[in-house]
Amino acid sequence: MPVPQDFHFLVLPQFSSIGFMSAIEPLRVANRFRGELYRWHILSVDGGPVVASNGISLNADCSIDDAADARTVIVVSGFEPFARYTRGIGEWLRRLDRAGATLGGIDTGSFILAEAGLLAGKRATLHWEALAAFSERYPSIETSQELFEIDARRITCAGGTASIDMMLDIIARDHGAELAAQVSEQFVLGRIRQRSDHQRMKIAARYGIHNRKLIQVIGVMEQHMEEPLAPDALAESIGVTRRQLERLFCSALKDTPTHFYLGLRLTRARELLQQTDMSILAVCVACGFESPSHFSRTYRARFNASPRQDRSALRAVVTARAA
Repeated sequence: MPVPQDFHFLVLPQFSSIGFMSAIEPLRVANRFRGELYRWHILSVDGGPVVASNGISLNADCSIDDAADARTVIVVSGFEPFARYTRGIGEWLRRLDRAGATLGGIDTGSFILAEAGLLAGKRATLHWEALAAFSERYPSIETSQELFEIDARRITCAGGTASIDMMLDIIARDHGAELAAQVSEQFVLGRIRQRSDHQRMKIAARYGIHNRKLIQVIGVMEQHMEEPLAPDALAESIGVTRRQLERLFCSALKDTPTHFYLGLRLTRARELLQQTDMSILAVCVACGFESPSHFSRTYRARFNASPRQDRSALRAVVTARAA
């Protein structure tokens, strides 16, 4: 019988419950088939219970100070990861790193590792909704939209059900693909997704479209948020005229290219406002708006609140949930 592998999960206030449970359950099922292969331990900063984003309170086994010898630590975070990071957490993680521990992050747990300076030179992933905010804050860290990344002593995951896929990959590495497949079948999964599977639906599925040119130009828009392309440049990028581009959008999406593009940029702006502490001016620039006044007007028209009001409202909700 192999020596059980220990996982220590540091859960932070407002953590993603589904991301956490999706990491634990494959370990439990693996043990059911093969005996005690894995053990897991729940940590909180002070050893007390932690409330998830869905309001469920989770009891911790111990505090981070009582886990100085942890060998594999995975940080599980959720809303406003910056508000959860402390100097003490950073120092604890760096001590573990110096001792040779493997460190990971689920959902926005990657922010905690990056803030502690532990993702330099590594490729990381996290929930797609927070990727833009992460890249703005840590431009030197390479990111991906893949389900998970397993590097030398680093593990990062998009969270949600992607935690299942990450753990199935770890189980396959440790104990073979046959066991991973057995565990997967217990969750009624049609297939084990690979690391390279992207988090989001393909553009065609997301918008219910099939025209190759239209799919291509939406991809171009998503890649050019900070410096939006003019309609003529968009049309040229896919080899059509501007009039043809307008007909494509009108026919398939009942929209104009300009209005659709604006919606993408405003959605990105909202993600940055909600996921980062970037100033409103910085968000304005990052999403390609020429002036704060234009940004504020179009944002209010789209979301029925100014950028400042929207950010304040979200933080009030998060604070109330944590109380």
